[in-house]
Amino acid sequence: MKYSNEVSNFSSIGGRAEIGMAGDGVLRQRVLSPSERRHHPIHLPRNDLGYRVLSRSFDLLVGTVALVLLLPLFAVFAVLIKLSSPGPVFFRQDRYGLNGDLFKIYKFRTMRTDQCDVSGVAQTTKNDPRVTKIGRLLRKTSFDELPQIFNILKGEMSVVGPRPHVPGMLANGMLYEEFDPRYMARHVVKPGLTGLAQVNGFRGETSTAHAARKRLDYDLEYIRRQSLLLDVKITAQTFWKEFFRGSGY
Repeated sequence: MKYSNEVSNFSSIGGRAEIGMAGDGVLRQRVLSPSERRHHPIHLPRNDLGYRVLSRSFDLLVGTVALVLLLPLFAVFAVLIKLSSPGPVFFRQDRYGLNGDLFKIYKFRTMRTDQCDVSGVAQTTKNDPRVTKIGRLLRKTSFDELPQIFNILKGEMSVVGPRPHVPGMLANGMLYEEFDPRYMARHVVKPGLTGLAQVNGFRGETSTAHAARKRLDYDLEYIRRQSLLLDVKITAQTFWKEFFRGSGY
């Protein structure tokens, strides 16, 4: 899957476009009319060299330090997962990455292999019977997401960014890109281990219009406000809200 910029002077219109999947599997963008821009403002990501260097350095620093500190915990989780149910320690799945390219995301397996939805379209619900006992603990604390450190070190993800979604992600019972025409615009930056939507309480299910719209609003707001200071703030908030207070399921 590739990204195609069909607008030769895209930045001069204020970075407002509709981005969507064409029939040939190419992620394309078209200029929105003035009326559409008022209702669906889209912003280009920061592309200055200074921010790119600082952002990648932050990702490598956080990823490396976290991996070194958490390796013993990874070993404990691996043993508990193997004891809880038959199957692999890690779960891999296709997700949308930068510019809509697909990549394999890593997570600790939290579900029984015979009940897993490989596509990821069937979202996890509260008290989901597919989740194992150790999986429930991992999801509650968001520790199941920690193997994405490998994705960060590989350059497929960042510490902070919109969370990577599966192709065919549903919002309010319909495809996300049909639910909101701005959806594919969230893929103009790398997906993140955490994001602005998550620290503001919008993670998990997108089964209602409000939850789906607010999550996308925060994703696009992050792109508009991108800065290293914001990344540090979101990272700190994540440690407190997710790893210590636990809001996952």
